[in-house]
Amino acid sequence: MRNIFPFVIPIVALLTSCNNSTKTNEAVASTTDSSAIHFANEKHLKNVKQLSFGGENAEAYFSFDDSKLTFQHTNKLQGLMCDQIFCLNLSDTTRHLTSTGKGRTTCSFFLPGDTQILYASTHLHADSCPAEPSHVHGKYLWAIYPEYEIFIADLKGNIVKQLTNNKFYDAEAVVSPKGDKILFTSDRSGDLELYTMNLDGSNVKQITNELGYDGGANFSPDGSQIIWRASHFDADSERVEYKENLKKHLVSPMKMELFIANSDGTNRKQLTTLGGANWAPNFSHDGKKVIFSSNHKTKAIPFNLYYINTDGTNLEQLTYDKVFDAFAMFSNNGKKLVWCSNRNNGGTRETNIFIADWEE
Repeated sequence: MRNIFPFVIPIVALLTSCNNSTKTNEAVASTTDSSAIHFANEKHLKNVKQLSFGGENAEAYFSFDDSKLTFQHTNKLQGLMCDQIFCLNLSDTTRHLTSTGKGRTTCSFFLPGDTQILYASTHLHADSCPAEPSHVHGKYLWAIYPEYEIFIADLKGNIVKQLTNNKFYDAEAVVSPKGDKILFTSDRSGDLELYTMNLDGSNVKQITNELGYDGGANFSPDGSQIIWRASHFDADSERVEYKENLKKHLVSPMKMELFIANSDGTNRKQLTTLGGANWAPNFSHDGKKVIFSSNHKTKAIPFNLYYINTDGTNLEQLTYDKVFDAFAMFSNNGKKLVWCSNRNNGGTRETNIFIADWEE
């Protein structure tokens, strides 16, 4: 559950056959207005292409061989009421359902070999979507569903293995580029902390231990470091509010900074002190920089992508959307950047996937 914000509806894709590659109407739509998908100041992005059209699409992440994306998508107009996981082939933009089509899913990631994916789902609890949280006194909150468990599935949508089995929130899982560890978020300790485990679900270890939301983590390209978002508190009232929300399986995402550490959680350092919501971080291809989404300039809309050195220096704005850019990931060969955006959506709340050639 890396989530999106109030002006962006939750995220998921069209139900299609898993075995038979089919292009949906969304996938084949196109635009001829390049200014709608690429703003003038976005100098690092070349040959920007929109990969999805319609619904809400997000958290698109590359396969190890860079030929596919795994992502989540919803389209209530077409009966898909909450997130399901799909695989998109970059060669022809065909997409395939790779989750069960039941419950709510989140945070998918390829495993080494690109024949299986990792994701969290509530489908064991109910076929229907779990209820979305209501705003409390006008505050936007994310749901921390305790029904989420982490699964491995093949690309035909078959569950291969269940990795977690408890009554706690287990989600936001990613795989180390080394192919040896899974990094995920859980509230099994009574707080939202980061954990690692082996690819078979064994050897679970808690690697953060500080009050607040630790989540949305990713590994560096060599697997030696991790980057994640964390809430921080300036007053006791904020700590009290956080604890009260957590009891209700809720968390506020509007005040988060980025932290970096060794992959075992040691040598933890705060990377940003920008204010607002700084989240969805990922390392650059060489591991020397971090790309992330932030609204620190306004503390509201817009969210744009930023680039920063791993020592916290040389902050650079990368995108100039007027609403929302997030979930950025570099291809494993460093030549492409994929991200999700509200650009070119005709003023709707649709969120789509975009890809570009990356020019340093």
